[in-house]
Amino acid sequence: MTGLANATIEQVGALGAVTEMLVEVERTISSMQAVRDGFLAVGSRLAVEVAGQADSVDEADLALRTVAAEFAAALRVSDRTLQRRMTEASWRVERFPLVWQAQGAGRISAGHARVICDAAEHLEDAVDRDAYSAEMVGFAETESANRVARRARRVAERFQARPIEERHKDARKKRGVWVKDLADGMAELGMRGPAALVHGAFDRLTQMAESVQEQSPPAGSDTDAAASARESAFGPGADAAWTAGDDASGAGPAEGGDAGRAAADAGATAAKDPRALGQIRADLALDLLLTGAPAGHDTAGGMLAAITANVSITVPATTLMGRGTTPAELNGCIPIDPDTARRLAGAASGWDRLLTHPFTGALLAVDRYRPTADLRRHLRARDQRCRFPTCGYPPQDCDIDHHHDAALGGGTTVENLGHLCRRHHVLKHHTPWHVEPLADGLYAWTSPTGQTYIDRPPPPNTVTFTEDDTPAPF
Repeated sequence: MTGLANATIEQVGALGAVTEMLVEVERTISSMQAVRDGFLAVGSRLAVEVAGQADSVDEADLALRTVAAEFAAALRVSDRTLQRRMTEASWRVERFPLVWQAQGAGRISAGHARVICDAAEHLEDAVDRDAYSAEMVGFAETESANRVARRARRVAERFQARPIEERHKDARKKRGVWVKDLADGMAELGMRGPAALVHGAFDRLTQMAESVQEQSPPAGSDTDAAASARESAFGPGADAAWTAGDDASGAGPAEGGDAGRAAADAGATAAKDPRALGQIRADLALDLLLTGAPAGHDTAGGMLAAITANVSITVPATTLMGRGTTPAELNGCIPIDPDTARRLAGAASGWDRLLTHPFTGALLAVDRYRPTADLRRHLRARDQRCRFPTCGYPPQDCDIDHHHDAALGGGTTVENLGHLCRRHHVLKHHTPWHVEPLADGLYAWTSPTGQTYIDRPPPPNTVTFTEDDTPAPF
């Protein structure tokens, strides 16, 4: 074991003290950021009052610009930047006062406050916003901002006056593609579209990129001229896996060590593709957009072109039948309209059935008429993310870990298994951090300084709360 295994008692004590001071510093910073937002909101309100006395729209706009310029000159920043900050601060302070007050008290950070407010930007009723804010602030006090963002979108749906079908139709009108020029001869291509389609496209690119990483290019498979042209377009090293022959090893991802062992066993001599997964994604995306095919990357058998997208949809059965209003969720975090969920359900070859507690939403079981890899499906449905506190990596990017090592007698059971991303999998096995599984899927993580953190699995969106229901705290 590495990490702090060899640390002295004094060093561990010092780490604990620094951690406590860091927490206090972060609380102070969050509080001061809330104070700054308050002053910016006062400035914005003052500008609005002055604008109300103006005789024209132009004079009213000039009043806001004047106040922004006053602040900006004193702070030595752009007045356009300051005016934007004033607008955002006024929006948060006036529409979400409970969130602003919690940040000012140091109970939540600025990051928590931002994701809570952003998820509920369309809530128009002040009473609904306050009820939503109170629930989310309590949750945010014990969770990271990325986890709060996921739950905030789900909770905000309960307070939405307009059904998601109507909002999705309006949102689709804003779909588009744009280009942003960058330095050094680069540019950025952005796109806004239906979540199921965008996530599906990204998943397909990821599968194709991972397949390219697993392939080994045959020696002498291309000309120096072609290799030079590709290097000119995509940068040094881009030729390493441009063409993959039929003798690709098919080994697993390199980060697990399997690719290297498989290549050695097969006697392969080709070098590993030097590009990162994101770089290969970008190369493939440009291939597909410019030529309609993964040109130059595919195998002779057209392996990459045969890869299709996968997305994970969770939807209550009542919603599928048109009798419920709880929206479907994409990848456990993004609400999507029921029409899209129904179309995907109709085209799916099979669905996992999640049995949940009617009030708490806790996962009880996963079954299927044709069960395959039941345990994996159960864990994926239960965990929905890496189980290290504050981590939000989805299950498809994680390892399934034995909390008590199988080699030391740990069972391959739902109680002893959980998803950990590679970073936290390594942390658990090679540092003094350790985890103890508790009942109901809870995990108790203990840090090197002896602090204990409880991680709770999020409930699936299969329970519709009523006014009489009192869901358990998550």
